[in-house]
Amino acid sequence: MRWTLTLVMLTAMLAGCGGGLELTLVEAAYRRPSNVGVYFTVDTNGGDPVAGLQASDFRIYEDGDLVSIDESRQTIINPEVAAEHYTLLLVDMSGSVTESDQVPLLVEAASQFTSTVEGYQKVAVYAFDGAEDIHPIQPFTASAGGAQRSVQRLDSFQARDPSTNLNGALIQGVEELNRALDASTVPLRFGTIVVFTDGTDRAHRVSYDDMMDSLDEAGYDVFAIGVGNEIDEGTLSRVGYSGYVLVQDSAAISQAFDAISQKIVGYTQRFYLLSYCSPARAGTHEVTIEALSGDASGSLTYTFDATDFGPECNPDSPPPFDTSGRGRAVRRTRREPGGRISVSAGASVRASGSASAGAGGGDPEGGDY
Repeated sequence: MRWTLTLVMLTAMLAGCGGGLELTLVEAAYRRPSNVGVYFTVDTNGGDPVAGLQASDFRIYEDGDLVSIDESRQTIINPEVAAEHYTLLLVDMSGSVTESDQVPLLVEAASQFTSTVEGYQKVAVYAFDGAEDIHPIQPFTASAGGAQRSVQRLDSFQARDPSTNLNGALIQGVEELNRALDASTVPLRFGTIVVFTDGTDRAHRVSYDDMMDSLDEAGYDVFAIGVGNEIDEGTLSRVGYSGYVLVQDSAAISQAFDAISQKIVGYTQRFYLLSYCSPARAGTHEVTIEALSGDASGSLTYTFDATDFGPECNPDSPPPFDTSGRGRAVRRTRREPGGRISVSAGASVRASGSASAGAGGGDPEGGDY
């Protein structure tokens, strides 16, 4: 059977003024007999993820005409068949951490974080101190719950070098994430780094500019958690350009990790893989997918070629999104989330999508996050 995968993507747009929802096309494909599959995200206009939509919450139009649900047999497919999400947690275990009373609180918070995120993503945990290389606590693995179990090893971690090689750790975190995504066999891969630190870079093994260039080139989401008075908030906000938490009181570490984990999970749940059977049997057609959530709505539009389409379509078998056997990592757009979110008396979250390499302004070239 000939598989038709050439897709002309047009403009993703809102359904009218003030629709309230924004749909962003990530990837789409089609094949005979008449399968069409669309992978996209749904957010509010303010950038908050919209999770939990069902197949019946979407309307499909071809050339402006509504396609009936009975005819299209539209369905939501488990998005894991098309995409995988990876989160790498970098934990500062320099001397100032291991010699303090923070370790038990940190282990408990990191354990809860990995437990939460592992329900939706693959998770790896690495520690760093002043040494040149980061220390694997749990690399990416197919074993369910592996990171959550292994994070207990942080409790007995001894710093090899009491200094803080924050810049170098972030560069190596990018490299580890690159390797994991390159080894994946699914078409689409998404990466996130979460870094916990109690101070700025003291080792000076790698320059700040080189570190920021590495993060910007990779295009991964980066969240940062800083604790104590030593960490510079300006640096923390630029490193954690997807969102950061500044903790003044170590007792709030758990709330900080929880806030970040909920944000990551929310963004994972905003992805939808909608599959349907097209009634078209020839020609090129414009398709509009409209999402409805309460009084809010939004849409995206693209085109496909229905040449040689016919009956006997199974919407539970979506067309593939990649033919190279390698897939691609997807870069996400960093959104402006709308202010400061208090997570405890001693901590706050600021999700800032405005950092570029080495600076606090401008949005680097992005994709969908």
